[in-house]
Amino acid sequence: MTMIKSLILGSAAGLIAIGGAQAADLPVKAKAVEYVKICSLYGAGFYYIPGTDTCIKIGGAIRLDVAFNGSTYDVPFWQGGAGGNNLWTKNYFSTRERVNLTTDTRTATEYGVVRTYANIQFDFLQDRESIAGGYTEVDYAFIQFAGFTFGKAVSQFDPQWALAKPYISSGFNAGSNNATGIPQLAYTASFGNGVSGTISIENASPYRNAGLWNTNAFIVGPGAPSFTGAFYGTTSNTFLGNNLGGNHIPDIVGNIRLDQAWGTLHFGAAMHAITPGLYGATENLGHADDSYGFAVTGAVEFKNLPTGAGDSLKIEASYGKGAAKYVFGGTTDTSGGGRYAKVDGNSLGFGYVLDGVYSTNGQVIQSSAWEVSAFYEHYWNPAWRTSLFGNYSHISYGSGNDLMMAAFTGVSTGGPGFNSSSAATARAGVFAGTGNFDLGLAQIGTRTAWTPVQNLTLSAQFTYSRLDQNLNGTYTTTAGGMSGKPAGTVFNTADQNLYNGSVQILRSF
Repeated sequence: MTMIKSLILGSAAGLIAIGGAQAADLPVKAKAVEYVKICSLYGAGFYYIPGTDTCIKIGGAIRLDVAFNGSTYDVPFWQGGAGGNNLWTKNYFSTRERVNLTTDTRTATEYGVVRTYANIQFDFLQDRESIAGGYTEVDYAFIQFAGFTFGKAVSQFDPQWALAKPYISSGFNAGSNNATGIPQLAYTASFGNGVSGTISIENASPYRNAGLWNTNAFIVGPGAPSFTGAFYGTTSNTFLGNNLGGNHIPDIVGNIRLDQAWGTLHFGAAMHAITPGLYGATENLGHADDSYGFAVTGAVEFKNLPTGAGDSLKIEASYGKGAAKYVFGGTTDTSGGGRYAKVDGNSLGFGYVLDGVYSTNGQVIQSSAWEVSAFYEHYWNPAWRTSLFGNYSHISYGSGNDLMMAAFTGVSTGGPGFNSSSAATARAGVFAGTGNFDLGLAQIGTRTAWTPVQNLTLSAQFTYSRLDQNLNGTYTTTAGGMSGKPAGTVFNTADQNLYNGSVQILRSF
């Protein structure tokens, strides 16, 4: 019995030893893999950054555009330069390819959500005449925290649906038209029931400065203000007059908003600082005093109209006194510059968008501008939709018109005919006639878009524009007065009609 017991105990001990040896040989259990987790707090497309409580969404788009009888941004040929005025050298169509990348991060904190957002564009423009032909731009880059917004974001003057206007063209006048962000420091307070208010300071340069025209005799010499491209020169529509001073203080902007299920209501206002340059080339000649303009706007959006699910109607109106770019254009030079000009056969129409005019020993006479815009979009079905949009914008100079006409028609005073600061340079042309520089621009357009699969949209657009100017007379070219036109060519000033269109393929992700 003792022998049997010993054998059993010995066998058990051996089994335990063998089992222990096998256990020691087994690999250590691997740590669980930390997969990227979906973050459902802020909508579709967000994921947690591994090892953090921050959610991130990475997106973007590939956008292909072709414009007909317009510039790359589907801007009508009405803003100067050879493209708009010389039928022999202008492109009948233009193309653009764009890569868009966005990042959006959100982190919940005891002070609320901390958000960062960036939107970067990589463009290739065929009319840059090179194989690379591209450039990079940052349209938005901001941080939001505890009600504050720091960085480049949609201006607080504009309704926040500014980026959802249903058209392709950045050349369509649409009020402030905040196609890219404006550098700002803003604070937004929420009062409940969808009511909020924002106050901000925003960098006016170069987005909101429409420029000034010193109508006195053109002074030449070192440091003299350059007046290049005033009528048909190389500066195209980025015309800022001939005497704009520095950016001394930011614009002050505020708004009140109501956001509801039926839509939104928005009221905004802005104070705009105007700083004239020197009367002449040297400081001892003095300068006009700083001036302060303002702008106001009202906008409403109606969602899910009785005409169909997804249909919307957006209406806005703005007025600016000494703040022309709050009405014409805003942040993009291509969608509202300082000069509009169009040639058709032996007639031409032109006008300027400026904050004001002045002369030596005089003060700035501010311009007055206003606009009204409307955008309607109808969904025929989930894949097809059509929009109809229109705008009328107008600018006038009041008593400043007398100064502008005197400078424009005078033989010895210089003025917009000059395209160089050299006294030896001939005028680009000579105007003889009457009228004033009040300018109206009317546009109406339509776009139809097809989305065969999610996030792929093919669209086509047509726009009619009317340039309504108030100069009555003739413009006679001199040497270099107009690309492709011989000196002595005579044009009658008249209103102009323009037609342009575009097609686009957009794949977003």
